[in-house]
Amino acid sequence: MLHIITTNNNSGGKPVLSAKHLKQNIDLVVEGLKSLRDEGKFNEPNLDGSAGDYVSFNSWEWPQGVGLYGLAQMWRRTGDSSIRTLLEDWYAAQIEKGLPPQNVNTTAPMLALSLLWQETRDPRWETPLKDWADQLLAEMPRTRSGGFQHNVSDKINDDELWDDTLFMVALFLASYGQAAGRKDLVSEAAFQFLIHTFYLAEHETGLWFHGWTFAGHHNFARARWARGNSWISAGVLDLLELAELDPATQRYLSEVVKAQLETLIGYQTESGAWHTLVDDASSYEEISATAAIGYALLKGARLGIGPASWRDAGLKALNVTLKNIGEDGIVANVSYGTRMGHDLQFYKDIPIQPTGYGQSMALLLLVEALNIAHEEA
Repeated sequence: MLHIITTNNNSGGKPVLSAKHLKQNIDLVVEGLKSLRDEGKFNEPNLDGSAGDYVSFNSWEWPQGVGLYGLAQMWRRTGDSSIRTLLEDWYAAQIEKGLPPQNVNTTAPMLALSLLWQETRDPRWETPLKDWADQLLAEMPRTRSGGFQHNVSDKINDDELWDDTLFMVALFLASYGQAAGRKDLVSEAAFQFLIHTFYLAEHETGLWFHGWTFAGHHNFARARWARGNSWISAGVLDLLELAELDPATQRYLSEVVKAQLETLIGYQTESGAWHTLVDDASSYEEISATAAIGYALLKGARLGIGPASWRDAGLKALNVTLKNIGEDGIVANVSYGTRMGHDLQFYKDIPIQPTGYGQSMALLLLVEALNIAHEEA
């Protein structure tokens, strides 16, 4: 079913989005997210010996956290009370069960909770949010130069910076800091974006490498990994909306994302997607990155950060994302969680697996597209 339609009578043949079809797909993707279950395909025990579950909707980990963020942004945009109830029930059950040890990835679910609290001021969420943020500032391990070390539930990554960290941790600090009136948290979030830019952004192209090691003083495989780049595209634009930054930082990060997105547009394939290694056409096309980059392009055009041509590229990404949404709402052709690769082949070999972040990035793109549908349809 094609969801970008042409209405010759009113649009002169220009592609026009159907808000009805977008909403149908949003509902489908939400159902797909809720249906995710770990089928035992991956054996990834945590450092404490407990089983790691990076697939099931009811698990507290980073894919679910990104998925919840998509739900929270959808709820804020549409006002759908059933999504608020879904979020509240999820967090209430998790807090009653007890939260996991803090690391970069287990921080991800706190982002959506901060948005929920910002909108509702429900006292149930105030203490968990404050305690988590305070612990982050006081105890989160840092690399040289003060960046957050990318420690996760099943691995300590000594002296390493990863671009993933900004989406998993810094956006939470910015969002909660803004909601709570905590300038110290917003300042820390901004600093993390700046220091990661220094070590991970490629000056020649504007693209980002996946990681940096202070031990070896290099960017590992120098992988221009699509989802890593999409964390930055979407993350910077969301940071600019989630928190009030000082004008110089806001201007600087706007230029960072402009340089990146202009280069990414040049690598967009005929289908509208991006390869999992942006600059390697022999690597597979990957839809979570495609959706997130498309989201950033549409949002950047709406905010006036980029030109109108960004919207056209974003719509191409939307079209291919829609083609990858199944009848069950599962977003296809999403690469599984990706560790740091020491060669480029590593990224090509990552398996395809439905995940919370795949669902979420599609949601963010679909919800952002509603702005255009409402304008033009």
